[in-house]
Amino acid sequence: MTETATAAYRAEPTAAVITPVLDVVIPVYNEESDLAVCVRRLRAHLGDGFPFPARITIADNASTDDTMRVARDLAAEFDEVRVVHLDAKGRGRALRAVWEHSDAQVVAYMDVDLSTDLNALLPLVAPLITGHSDVAIGTRLDAASRVVRGPKREFVSRCYNLILRASLRAGFSDAQCGFKAMRTEIARRLLPLVEDGEWFFDTELLVLAERAGLRIHEVPVDWIDDPDSTVDIVDTARKDLLGVWRLLRGLTTGAIPLEELRAAVGREPLVPGVPLGMVGQVARFAIVGVCSTLAYALLYLLIQPMAGPQVANFAALLLTAIGNTAANRAFTFGVRGAHGVVAHQFQGLLIFAFGLVITSGSLFALHRLAPGASVHLELVALVLANLVATVTRFVGLRWVFRDTAPTGARPPAFAGPEFQREVSDR
Repeated sequence: MTETATAAYRAEPTAAVITPVLDVVIPVYNEESDLAVCVRRLRAHLGDGFPFPARITIADNASTDDTMRVARDLAAEFDEVRVVHLDAKGRGRALRAVWEHSDAQVVAYMDVDLSTDLNALLPLVAPLITGHSDVAIGTRLDAASRVVRGPKREFVSRCYNLILRASLRAGFSDAQCGFKAMRTEIARRLLPLVEDGEWFFDTELLVLAERAGLRIHEVPVDWIDDPDSTVDIVDTARKDLLGVWRLLRGLTTGAIPLEELRAAVGREPLVPGVPLGMVGQVARFAIVGVCSTLAYALLYLLIQPMAGPQVANFAALLLTAIGNTAANRAFTFGVRGAHGVVAHQFQGLLIFAFGLVITSGSLFALHRLAPGASVHLELVALVLANLVATVTRFVGLRWVFRDTAPTGARPPAFAGPEFQREVSDR
């Protein structure tokens, strides 16, 4: 069966083909020499004891060689193989075109070079078919994985995933392994939020899934690098970094409607009012705390010569407290948008008042014990006092942000009728 996806996707169903449980997409661009070998090998694997009906979809990304002819020949030869053609390049565009309109229960994709051992396919999709997980990815960075690739690709891959962990708080281990799957109903709800149509597509999809509270299943894979790969590592890395910045900006400003998505498809805390990820919150709170302390110290040193220690402490603490509350709101506790921001700042200022009492008291005690104390000694005493106040601040902010999901969340504009009914029924 041959299908075309240009400006819009057009399907031509075949009654003789059983509706598959799994739809495996192979995105290709100028792969006339490898495509037939790949499809035949994958079809043989799916036919040799694989327990679920499966379809293979070849997604041609505007190839200029004979890839499309080879794909059509394979579709004519095998009922379970179909072809989708796109007039524009981009792996993400190809996956979107197929996944959004697939009639399978689970959609997946793999690279045409079959670098990943196919024995990992069933462990990848089984948790999705049973409903235990929502998204599944192969990982080359697990201790149980066996990987053969050059040092340059290994270095780039590990650095990229470290950047994702540091900037986007990614909990998954391998964003770019070309071996992923997800439940189709989840794909239809996430894909309208994904902007990238090229290599960053995978990362953006995974970050949104994770932030929505979806369960991501990871499978260690055996993986052999394709030495003939035509991927431009430098250009891909540049685009990925730009994508990270765009996604981080969207998450920070609240431009991405995560709360509405989470209300419809995410997983709520096991106990209402108890946020998830205590260890991660502590780590992120510590990062914000270090930055706030440095800003406090700088402001104190600038203001103290002009206004004296008590006024300098008050001004520096007030300014950093406002910034600290805003940073912890977005970065530590993941609260986006303007909903409740005034109330959160007011409660944060109440916690600031407690810190002011501790730090002002430490200054008073220092000047009673050492009337001629230098500004640097004052700063040491204030930093120590702030450390004591920090523990109280963390406990207080956890209480402030204990229940941040907006009530009566409206279904997002991209949602269909089924999505809207699910939200309204909650």
